Amino acid sequence: MTNKKILIATGGTGGHIFPAYSLANYLKKKNYELKLTLDNRGFKYLTNTNNLSLIKIPSTPFKKENIFKFFISLFVNIYSIIFSFFFLLFNRPAIIFGTGGYSSFPICIAAYILRIKFIIYENNLIIGKTNRYLLPFAKKVFVSYEDLEGIPSKYSSKVYKVGNIVRQEIINSNFIDHKKNKFETIQILVLGGSQAAKVFGEELPLIFKKLKNSNIPIKIFQQCLSSQKEQLKEFYKKLNIECEIFNFTNNIIDYYSKANLVITRSGASVLGELINVKVPFIAIPLPSSADNHQYKNAEFYQKKGYGYLLEEKEIKNKLYDLINSIFKDKIVIEKILSKQEQYSDKYIFQNLESLIENIINEKN
Repeated sequence: MTNKKILIATGGTGGHIFPAYSLANYLKKKNYELKLTLDNRGFKYLTNTNNLSLIKIPSTPFKKENIFKFFISLFVNIYSIIFSFFFLLFNRPAIIFGTGGYSSFPICIAAYILRIKFIIYENNLIIGKTNRYLLPFAKKVFVSYEDLEGIPSKYSSKVYKVGNIVRQEIINSNFIDHKKNKFETIQILVLGGSQAAKVFGEELPLIFKKLKNSNIPIKIFQQCLSSQKEQLKEFYKKLNIECEIFNFTNNIIDYYSKANLVITRSGASVLGELINVKVPFIAIPLPSSADNHQYKNAEFYQKKGYGYLLEEKEIKNKLYDLINSIFKDKIVIEKILSKQEQYSDKYIFQNLESLIENIINEKN
């Protein structure tokens, strides 16, 4: 293969950024020349990244609230496509790998105009809006699971199952042995972005208080908003509940290794990580997620036996009973761990590299 240039186009949320960053790191080590495009939101996740070339693409979703906002968003997207066109013209990669999110749209459309091959990747159980728009133009559609909804049958020949793109250190981790033997204390990790952290910070402490009062031994590792941190620390201190409270961490694997139960939103990336590190979880979908994709993710994982699904409106009435039943019947956790143990994305990067090379070398 003569052209070793690969551009990864991603969005601004962790669900788009982390797969893009993970793949970029792997390919970089294989001596590919990597560039990664993203928007302002994505930069906050990669502020300490010096080994990758990052290009900011101005972008916005199409807004239909009123005519003024619509034309502003239309102008921004047209500008972004033009910007992307000239960027690609002078930095022509062999292929583009899009991980979804509206900021990947301009670069992929510009690639199509310039006849540069591009792949799109979808890790949710229903195809995202941006990837749906890009379907007719993409060379291939890589998906995490065959159960993906929303792809018309005429594009089925483009679909290829690859699994979850997760960080290499996640794939290499092995916590399964000690997790089977340490459920005498429930060590709960609470995860969520800004939208989850606020709700979880308000409602979950009351559930944990009830567990403590029922003499169920617990330890809490909780992600929260900066404004909630001291209040939560003080709350748990008064209850004599051991805790670690944090806002954002680059060492999430350390928390995975400590926890034997995770309460989380059901974004595809975090659920993909959890089944690879073998941690049982309770997934609470974000009610406002686009196309209700988080609910579909959680429902799929529950049917597979990898974890539990609980809706946000059920937190107050059902979460305590669920955790209590898990603590009293350890067999349910053993069953979940057994199911998770059968799943692995161990070879995903090697497979992706091979597939990407094949597509680059195709005649058309």
